Amino acid sequence: RSATDLLVHYGRHFGRTVHALCNFQALLTNGILRMGELAETPDENFTAEERRKHRIFQELLKSVAGLEERLMQGGDDEVDLVADLASDMLTKGASGARGDDTKSLKGSVLDWITLKGQSLVPPLTRNVKIDRGFHHERTGALLCPAGLDWSNLETKTKLQSGEMIVTGDQWPLFLYADYHYDLDDLWNGLFRSALLVSAYKHVFTSPSSVDREPKATHSGNARIHGMTRVTLPSIAYIATQVRFALTSSPVFSCTDTVTDSEWFYNSILDIFEDPDKQQEVDDLVVWWNR
Repeated sequence: RSATDLLVHYGRHFGRTVHALCNFQALLTNGILRMGELAETPDENFTAEERRKHRIFQELLKSVAGLEERLMQGGDDEVDLVADLASDMLTKGASGARGDDTKSLKGSVLDWITLKGQSLVPPLTRNVKIDRGFHHERTGALLCPAGLDWSNLETKTKLQSGEMIVTGDQWPLFLYADYHYDLDDLWNGLFRSALLVSAYKHVFTSPSSVDREPKATHSGNARIHGMTRVTLPSIAYIATQVRFALTSSPVFSCTDTVTDSEWFYNSILDIFEDPDKQQEVDDLVVWWNR
C-alpha cells in the first residue's frame, strides 16, 4: 500500500475510535507547534480543550508509523507538505467511514427498533428519513430526552412542532438499557442499550454478526485495525450515528443545529473524561468488554 492509502485507511479507524469530528489540519498545525516552539510551555498553561486535542494528536503520532519522524526532522517546507497531505488523507478516511456507516445504519436501525413479530406502524422506509424523528411514534419515543415523558400528549406535541428544542447535551432514551431512565441513579443502564450494542457490532464486526457474535470486537473493521477492546470514543461515535439514524435529518452535518450531532458527540466525550465520573466510566468499559 502507498503512504497515502495507509493514511486514508488509518483515518477511517481514527474517526470511529479516537475522534469522529476531528479537524486534522488544525490538529496537526497545533501539534507541530507544541512539539516545536511551545515544547517548553507547561501543560497547565493550556486550556482543557487544548490538552484534549494534544492527547488526540499524540494518539495520531503513535498510530501512524513514521509521521512523527517526518514532522520533527523535515525542513519547514517538507513539514508543511507532509502535514497538508496527512490532514487531507486522514480527513478523507474519517469522513468516508462516517458516510459509509451513516448509509448502512440508515436501514438496519429499523430492524433493531422493530419489536420481534411486529411491524412499525406506520411503516418507515429504509432509504428515506423524512418520517423519522419525532414524527414517528417509535423513533420519537427513542429520541425523547430522558426525564421527559413521551406518552404525555403535551410533551409529544411540543417535540413534534419544534416548540420544545432538544439540545445536543440532552441524553435520549435509546442510550439506556431497556430504554429505561432511573431518576435516582442517572448511570443505571446508561450507554448499555441493546440498540447501541447492535449498531456497534454492525460497524465494528460485521452486519451479519449482530445476531450471532457475542463479542463486540471480534472481526470485520475491528480486526482489520488490530482493535481488541471497545474504546470510549467508539461508544460516543456509535451513539451519535444511531441518534442521527433515528432523526429525520437527511444529511449528516457537523454544523446542523437541528441534530446538533457535534455537540451531542462532544458532550458524551466530556462525561467520559470527567474525573468525578471515573468509577462509572470504568464500570462501563468493563461492561462493554465483557
